[in-house]
Amino acid sequence: MTDPQMKHAATFAALALIFAVLAVPAIAAETGETAYATFAGGCFWCIEADFEKVEGVITVTSGYTGGRVANPTYKQVSAGGTGHAEAVRVVYDPTVITYEELLDVFWHNIDPTVVDRQFCDVGDQYRSGIFYHDQVQREAAERSRSELEQRKPFPQPIVTEITEESAFYPAEVYHQDYAEKNPIRYSYYRKGCGRDSRLQELWGEKK
Repeated sequence: MTDPQMKHAATFAALALIFAVLAVPAIAAETGETAYATFAGGCFWCIEADFEKVEGVITVTSGYTGGRVANPTYKQVSAGGTGHAEAVRVVYDPTVITYEELLDVFWHNIDPTVVDRQFCDVGDQYRSGIFYHDQVQREAAERSRSELEQRKPFPQPIVTEITEESAFYPAEVYHQDYAEKNPIRYSYYRKGCGRDSRLQELWGEKK
């Protein structure tokens, strides 16, 4: 394949991914069989892999949200200054798992005690956040945070933001399903970043 052909193929794949992600909410609204949620928990490779293990989750897409620039690239977001957070769009079956249960999964896979960072990654692009899509999600998220404040096993306050959802831009194709496609690199990064050791310190052993 020539270089122009490779570029054309990559562009087509990226457009197809964007179309697929944007089409899901419309399909969900029509059928009532699926719903979606958006979370930011630091490196989207990790939070994507965490949610993909959850029964009832249909798809997880890595992307960018909460920023000021349209159609941002990974290079722009990772450099900081766009206002975006690395995030995931979760499509799920609400007859199998509830939004409240997804919130519980989210909390136990992040460090909610730090501002503008997660584990070894520093910057507002790595902040933790819940991006609600309607008033029901907002109330559930705020209730979840309040309840967690009462029973959390660590002394630090919870600083994770709860914000109305804004445009979600799928990340480049090579970021999608990164843990599955690059298991050795992913494992090395996750361990090197200290994600699981910090999660254990905060939450204890996973059940």
